[in-house]
Amino acid sequence: MAAEANAPTASEYIVHHLQHLQNIKQGFIVDFKVINLDSIAVGVLLGAVMLLIFWSAARKASSGVPGRFQAAVEILVEMVDNQAKANIHNAQSRKFIAPLALTVFVWIFLMNAMDMLPVDLLPVLWQGATGDHHAVLRVVPTADLSTTLGLSSAVLLLCFYYSIKVKGLGGWIHELFTAPFGTSKNPLFAVILGVVNFAMQIIEYLAKTVSHGMRLFGNMYAGELVFMLIALMGGAAAMSLSGVLLPLGHIIAGSIWAIFHILIITLQAFIFMMLALIYLGQAHDAH
Repeated sequence: MAAEANAPTASEYIVHHLQHLQNIKQGFIVDFKVINLDSIAVGVLLGAVMLLIFWSAARKASSGVPGRFQAAVEILVEMVDNQAKANIHNAQSRKFIAPLALTVFVWIFLMNAMDMLPVDLLPVLWQGATGDHHAVLRVVPTADLSTTLGLSSAVLLLCFYYSIKVKGLGGWIHELFTAPFGTSKNPLFAVILGVVNFAMQIIEYLAKTVSHGMRLFGNMYAGELVFMLIALMGGAAAMSLSGVLLPLGHIIAGSIWAIFHILIITLQAFIFMMLALIYLGQAHDAH
C-alpha cells in the first residue's frame, strides 16, 4: 500500500518524462539563458557515432567486391547524391551541400532512433548515476523544439549564404523587393509593390523555417508521448494482480508502435533532408 501511495500518477509520470536536464532551474517564464543539456549531450554523442560509422566505412572501403556494410553505405550515399543533383543544379555547390544532406539525414535518423529505447531505461540509469531519484533526462533530441528549430535555422542561414553567393548581394536584395509580384514603372506603385514583396519574402522565409522545424518536432514529440502511454499501460499491468489482457495489450501495442515507428523515424529524417535540399535549390534559382 505504501508503494502504491508513493507511485506517481499518470500525469505526473508524463510531466516528469517531458522535463529536460537544464543548466538552471526553469519556471514558466521563457528564459533564453536556459540550455537543454540532455539534448545537446545526446546530439553531440550521436554525431560522434555518425562520424565513427562513416570513418569506418571509408577506412574499410575496397575497389573490389564490397561487403554488406560498404554496400549499404554506398547505396545511402548514392541516394542522397541523386537527390542533391535533382535539386541543386550548381555542381560547385553540390560539393558541400551533398555531404551536408547526407550528414543531416543520418544524424537526424540516429537522434530519432533514440525513441526506440525503453522509455525509462536511460532516465533510470541517470538517476542511479546521480543518486537523485527525481533527476530528469530526455533522450530524443528531435523531440526538443530548440533542436529542430536550430537545425531549420541553420538551413535558413545557408539559404541566405547561397542567395548572396549565386545572385550577389545587390541581386538578392533586388529579388527581395521585386518577387513575387514584380515591380512597376510608376514610382508610387513601385514603392507599394516593393513593401508588399519584401513582406511576402519575410513571411515566406519565416514560414519555411518554422514549418521545417515544427514538422520534425511534432512527429517525434507525438511518438514520444505514445511510447509513454504504452509504458503506463505496462506499469498498470505490473501492479495488476488479476489483469490478464492488460499485460498482453501492452506487449502487442508496444510491438506494433515500435515497428511502425521505424518508418516514422526514417521518413522524418528523409523529409527534413529533402526540404533542406529544396530550400537550398530555391536559393540558387532566380525568381
